[in-house]
Amino acid sequence: MLTDPLFYLVAIPALLIMGISKGGLGGGLGIVSVPLMSLVVAPSQAAAILLPILCVMDGFALWGFRGQYDKANLRTILPAAMLGIGVGAATYSYLSDSHIRLMVGLIALVFSLNWLYHRWRGNTLRAQPQNRLKGWFFGALSGFTSFSVHSGGPPLDMYLLPQRLPKGIFVGTTIIFFTVANYTKLIPYSLMGLLDSTNLMTSLSLMILAPIGVRLGMLLHHRMSDGWFYWLCYCLLLVAGIKLSFDGANALWWAASIG
Repeated sequence: MLTDPLFYLVAIPALLIMGISKGGLGGGLGIVSVPLMSLVVAPSQAAAILLPILCVMDGFALWGFRGQYDKANLRTILPAAMLGIGVGAATYSYLSDSHIRLMVGLIALVFSLNWLYHRWRGNTLRAQPQNRLKGWFFGALSGFTSFSVHSGGPPLDMYLLPQRLPKGIFVGTTIIFFTVANYTKLIPYSLMGLLDSTNLMTSLSLMILAPIGVRLGMLLHHRMSDGWFYWLCYCLLLVAGIKLSFDGANALWWAASIG
């Protein structure tokens, strides 16, 4: 089990944010977890530690939002996610930690800056209908980014949010999507040796945060405005994105220079 106090100082708030997000408050804000944990451990290890905890969180979230989902969307995005996970597993060995840091950092930057821009502009967008082609594209992209660094939220949000589904239906649909995706990812993660004893024991030591985070999210979903929470998490995500993008790009530049 990891014993570095700095890791737990970062991992505990990161996992609570993920749980709160899954509980219905933050939507795709769970993307902040891997970038934060990647500041102190390799992204691949952060993703491996997080996956078993995510699976437990999914179980609690499924119960909390049982019966709330959009069947038509799930018929499109779930098969697409399986395709994306397959591509992610097939290409995983070709991506170094530096590549993954840069990828996570850029996703975090784009997602946070896009949100901040629209908040600043005060944009109100019309609801868009379902589109199977877009559903396949964003579903597959979500599966791919979810496989490596559990950052499938932004691509899925890009597809579902413009539809302006009822809040509970939106959350329930995303929960089912990521429950299927996360349990599917256990197979390639195990075959690739990412779920070793160190990572699993570390996951187990943090598992108590799963029901706590999800329960907090469910309470806040019904009782609290999420305005300040959004600002805090997106600003945190922006800082993490800048740091990871710089570290990843800098490492790749030095590797290219030496090579």
